[in-house]
Amino acid sequence: MTHIGGPTALIDAAGWRILTDPTFDGPGRRYSFGWGTSSRKEHGPALDPDELGPVDAVLLSHDHHADNLDDRGRAFLAGVPVVVTTVPGARRLGGGARGLRPWARTELTAPGRRTIEVTATPCRHGPPLSRPITGATVGFALRWDGQEHGVLWITGDTVLYRGVREVPRRMTVDTVLLHLGAVRFPITGRLHYSLTATEAVELCALVRPRTIVPVHYEGWSHFSQGRTAVEQAFAAAPDGLGDRLHWLPLRPRDGR
Repeated sequence: MTHIGGPTALIDAAGWRILTDPTFDGPGRRYSFGWGTSSRKEHGPALDPDELGPVDAVLLSHDHHADNLDDRGRAFLAGVPVVVTTVPGARRLGGGARGLRPWARTELTAPGRRTIEVTATPCRHGPPLSRPITGATVGFALRWDGQEHGVLWITGDTVLYRGVREVPRRMTVDTVLLHLGAVRFPITGRLHYSLTATEAVELCALVRPRTIVPVHYEGWSHFSQGRTAVEQAFAAAPDGLGDRLHWLPLRPRDGR
């Protein structure tokens, strides 16, 4: 895995190169998220799109928030053979994007490569009753022949709720790409719209993955918790859960 910034990661697995939530805009701009909310992008990507090399598929947790799909990320989608996202997101994007509802599946197939089964997992991008405002979001569980210990799970932007707790009941997770940040906005006070560090510990205690990879915790002004809060929460977790936390290096460039 290569962490490019925010929720954007490049995953090399089973002969595939898969990108999550493309965000490639430079820093400094403020983006509206609707309903009086906004956020400023504080850091640019560690890599530009033309430095990635070929990408076979994009897994897009949702298309309607710029911290998960910004202008350059949206332009990047045009050159990617497969885009998997939410059902309303696929309608908005067009171009053959595949829309999945929670627990629906699709497959990534190509000659000479192992097939990857992609299962959409539930997300709720905010407090109870917020879905009509925050919109549809999904996570993704990836399974392919040869996995020894379980699926690769990308949580997507979500808080801890019943739907997310269902994941460890339905599948064994080996590695989790954990969307964090405890997103908050001044207009909604203490309400949060992505996992807090405490929620992340509780979720990982249920999932028991071998490897926990944090993303979506830096680079935007609406993230209320960064790496320090996450490290402190996992350090205090029982059963050595913090030892499973692995931070991928980020190399933001000057002036980006």
